[in-house]
Amino acid sequence: MANDVLAIDVVKHMQENDAFSKWMGVEILEIREGYSRIKMNVRQEMVNGFGIVHGGIPFSLADSAFAFACNNRNNLSVALDCSITFTKAINLGDTLTAEAIEIHNGRSTGVYTIAITNQENQQVALFKGTCFRTSKKLIDSGSL
Repeated sequence: MANDVLAIDVVKHMQENDAFSKWMGVEILEIREGYSRIKMNVRQEMVNGFGIVHGGIPFSLADSAFAFACNNRNNLSVALDCSITFTKAINLGDTLTAEAIEIHNGRSTGVYTIAITNQENQQVALFKGTCFRTSKKLIDSGSL
């Protein structure tokens, strides 16, 4: 439980300084140590020339969920490798949810899968991310 409190505090700090997630309209739904679940609504400026959502939008949503999950132990972690598979078209007005689940928590690396679903709970993309963990802290946890 105390670990989850730290995780929430770290993500709140991250979110305060995350202009891109704010632009996307990311809402945090749940944070636990090594886990995050977030959502956003697809807006007109996120649609490409084919009338469907630009692939960078679900990638970016998953990347934010990945960042919130892999950093929430208060160790600055950066993406080392990421990939995404698109499984269903995403359209204007869709509500996307990204759920990041930790697969591996190592001393210097972590591996996460992030499933992205639409408002009908249909999977629209699957993202896999590997992070590198630094020794830097994101917040001073001694004052919590």
